[in-house]
Amino acid sequence: MERIKTAWISIIVGSILMLLKFWAFNMTESKAILSDALESIVNVVAAIVALIVLRISIKPADRDHPYGHGKAEYFSMAFEGGLITFAAIAIYYESIRALIKGIELDRLSDGLLIIAGCGVANGILGLYILRTGKKLNSLTLTASGIHILSDFWTSVGLILGLFLVTLTGLNWLDPITALVYGAVLLYSGYKIVRQSMGGLMDEEDFEVITKVGALFQKHVFPGIIRIHHTRVIRSGSYHHIDAHVVVPEYWDVEKAHNETSRFEKSVIKEYYSDGEIHFHVDPCRQAYCEACDVSDCPVRKKIFIERIPFSLEELTDPNEPEKFRV
Repeated sequence: MERIKTAWISIIVGSILMLLKFWAFNMTESKAILSDALESIVNVVAAIVALIVLRISIKPADRDHPYGHGKAEYFSMAFEGGLITFAAIAIYYESIRALIKGIELDRLSDGLLIIAGCGVANGILGLYILRTGKKLNSLTLTASGIHILSDFWTSVGLILGLFLVTLTGLNWLDPITALVYGAVLLYSGYKIVRQSMGGLMDEEDFEVITKVGALFQKHVFPGIIRIHHTRVIRSGSYHHIDAHVVVPEYWDVEKAHNETSRFEKSVIKEYYSDGEIHFHVDPCRQAYCEACDVSDCPVRKKIFIERIPFSLEELTDPNEPEKFRV
């Protein structure tokens, strides 16, 4: 499976880069390079956890987990964010101690070449993992790819800082560079933890709702009058979509079931992720006539004027649209 293969590639490449960075630190005694090496430990441990979590998350739904195992991916993200934060704290400790005691650097130019090579490899790895994560809609791989790419850009800043140390001979700039690196890591860790908490608590994602609404609009047909109270529960790459659909009040149960099922299938067929849709059916109560394009309606009170496009506000409103309420 491609997800598992990508996780293994991340572990192997990350381990090689980690060893190279510690070699560069051992050669130079640079705290800035140490900070990059500590970040590589996070990458490798996070990749191992991601591999374990991916194996869990791809398991199908069962009696004990009727919504599947996809939520496990959010735990992987939270763990990775915590590791990043811990690495940042360790970097601050070492850097502040170096500022107080002073630091002697050696063979910094050689260390710079190693770190530059590792940075390029990290950039390529991050792009590959991010692309795969988005293609497979894997939260774990996407978060890992974003993290590794951010590591690439902080490595670029680190290289510039060390180059400045080489030019000026001011060794105290090395731990200052490491402190800046640590601040970037703290922010990165916060963002990952924040995203994972949002997923675990089913925080509303307006970007996802917008995509759902666009598909509703594309596949709507006469009889699917309005849609509101749309909710999406994300269980990893599997999405559970709930919504209230207003249908003609004269439809019997079988007709309402068949038509909404047809609508569900057409929408989920084009949805960007694996998932399912459950519709709650509401009767029109003859309040939607001007926006209802059912041509042979026997209970119509007003003539049809136009079908109004679904708005994000209407789709997420737990109540029926205010202008149609009776």
